[in-house]
Formats: sequence, C-alpha cells, structure tokens
Amino acid sequence: MANNICRVYLVRHGVTEWNQTMRYQGQTDVPLCDFGREQAARLAQRLATLEVDAFYTSDLVRAAETAAVVAAPHGLPVRPEPAFREMNFGRWEGLTSAQVRERFADVYRAWLEKPLGVRPPDGETYAEVADRTRRGLAELVGRHGGQRIVVVAHGGAIRCLIGTALGMDLNLFWKLRTDNASLSILEYPEAGNGILLLFNDVSHLPANLPPAT
Repeated sequence: MANNICRVYLVRHGVTEWNQTMRYQGQTDVPLCDFGREQAARLAQRLATLEVDAFYTSDLVRAAETAAVVAAPHGLPVRPEPAFREMNFGRWEGLTSAQVRERFADVYRAWLEKPLGVRPPDGETYAEVADRTRRGLAELVGRHGGQRIVVVAHGGAIRCLIGTALGMDLNLFWKLRTDNASLSILEYPEAGNGILLLFNDVSHLPANLPPAT
C-alpha cells in the first residue's frame, strides 16, 4: 500500500460448541465446530483474491484453525501471536453466564458495570487485555508499514483494538458487537492512530448458518 499506511484485517474466529452454548471460553483451547469451519471457509473465499502481506493469529486453537483456512489460498505462513489471545477468565471458563452470576455474584456484577478493573478469580482484567493487544498491534503496524495484514483473534481482543482506535471508554466495550467469522478493517496512517474502515461485516456468511455468539 502507498504512503506507509498499514491496513489491518481483523477476523474473529469461527464458532465453537462453547459459543453455541454461551460458555465463557477465555484461554481454554476449544476447537472450531463444523459450523465454525464452514464459516472460516466462507471467509477464505471472500479474501482469496485480496493481496495480503502477512497473516497473524492468536495462538489459541480456535483462532489458529480459522487463520489456517483463511491463509491457505495465499500460500503464506501464519504467525502465532499470544498478544491477541482472548481474555483469561480464570475460574469462569467453561461456565455459562447464569452459572457465573450464581457462583460469583459480586464480582460478576462489578464486571458488567466496569470491566476494565475487575479480575475474575484466577483471571486477568480487561485493562490488561487492552494493554497487551494494543502493544501487540502497534508492533505489527510498525513492522508492516505500507502493507496489508490479517490478524485472527477473539471478540474481547477485537473490541479492545477497535474501541481504542475510536477513543472509546473500554468499560463500554459490550456496545461493540463482534460476530464469529466477522471481518473488520482498521487503517493506520501512523502508529497509534487507527481509522475504522469496516466493522463486523458478515456478508460472506450464508443465512442458513447458525447465529454467531
């Protein structure tokens, strides 16, 4: 790309069984289900003719599987980047929202109100997620000036990156919907100054696939 602009194609991984049952996944390694693999294949078709210079992914299996499918038509390697992992939800992982609300009522209530500073038991805060994802993307933007890169990540990580680009209070990150296998695009004319070009686009997914969560 001209003028040293880095364009970042942000992809959320395809759906998993835990997405379908509304369970906190966090950093638990849950693979894609069949529908998730189909979603990844549809996105790969959409991006097959795009000129891409590099592919990156969270090192969690659901993101890595998605990235491998999307990168295959381009013949490029996929580089794992732990900075783009989902939030570590600690002891909440594997539980539904109803179960978390019942077992961790006070912490869960605080998390819903102001998640930036709240740490699920044995987990991390959303502020820590925001810090590592920002630093991770800044490094890639600095490395890929004038290029296009694809980053496959998770709902929480993508909300951090887009919310930061928009100057949002990240306590309000739930106002940003990020569907499974969605595509968003950020452009960086200079490091740290992101511009949102596309958000949560799922036009490549057929209507008969199940709704993403």
